[in-house]
Amino acid sequence: MTELGKEIWSSRLSYLFITPFLLSFFAFILVPVFMAAGLSFFRYNAISPPVFVGWSNFLDILARDKIFLQYAIPNTFKFALIVGPGGYALSFALAWLINQLSNKIRDYFTLAIYAPSLVSGTALTVVWLVIFSGDRVGYMNSFLLGIGVIDQPILWLQNPKLFMNIMIVISLWASMGVGFLAMLAGLQTVNKELYEAGKIDGISNRLQEILFITIPSMKPQMLFGAVMAVVGTLKAGLIGSMLSISVSGNPITPQYSGHLIINHIDDFALVRYELGYAAALSVLLLLIVYGATNFSFQLFGSDEEE
Repeated sequence: MTELGKEIWSSRLSYLFITPFLLSFFAFILVPVFMAAGLSFFRYNAISPPVFVGWSNFLDILARDKIFLQYAIPNTFKFALIVGPGGYALSFALAWLINQLSNKIRDYFTLAIYAPSLVSGTALTVVWLVIFSGDRVGYMNSFLLGIGVIDQPILWLQNPKLFMNIMIVISLWASMGVGFLAMLAGLQTVNKELYEAGKIDGISNRLQEILFITIPSMKPQMLFGAVMAVVGTLKAGLIGSMLSISVSGNPITPQYSGHLIINHIDDFALVRYELGYAAALSVLLLLIVYGATNFSFQLFGSDEEE
């Protein structure tokens, strides 16, 4: 038996405990990724046999797909660059503020901020449809009309110039998920003696404490929050589709103003049944996620994690 085999055998009980995770990871993540990568080289409509087309799908995406190039890519990066870092910074700021509270009320504030991330997309849509309703009854129109800012109700969800901004606001509101909880947990594990030592070394305000003590002491939680923010923003798209369906019955947002890469994938996979093309889009999205995640590791990962 080789050295590797001996080491595995000596740790067989540990491997037995992680077997359920390994099987799930293999069945639901590894296999689908390789299947999508393989299917991206075929033309397939779920009925006829797959036809090998080589790099044709990728060439069509990068050279001929105007919706992808003009709307999906710019919208996705605009959405991700605002909601990702914005939601990440907001998660840390709220976690830090809650950590300053007493234990008696900390849990209530944590639940209140975390709760929106547990709400389904349909429920989120119902809540925000009432706020951005295009008539006088909508909360936003009612408020603006009441203070005299506008004279006529605004069709918020039919206006392409406003639709993406509304998606960003909703996504930021619902972005306090497990990354927020991880940061809050990380803040509670920071050694309080470090703050006392910092004061002796010349740290004089809270901002310096955060930059030189708090963040370096909770890098694993910061890294986890960054990865979750990257994945969450790049796979977002349900909110725009649900808002558009509720208003017009069509999942395509007004003039593609909220059309993200994930919406483009859903369009080709679930509406047009061009599964090979959708798989190629998925591979490109996976590469973008990998690049953004690797950048997060460069920022917050230690030498051992890299």
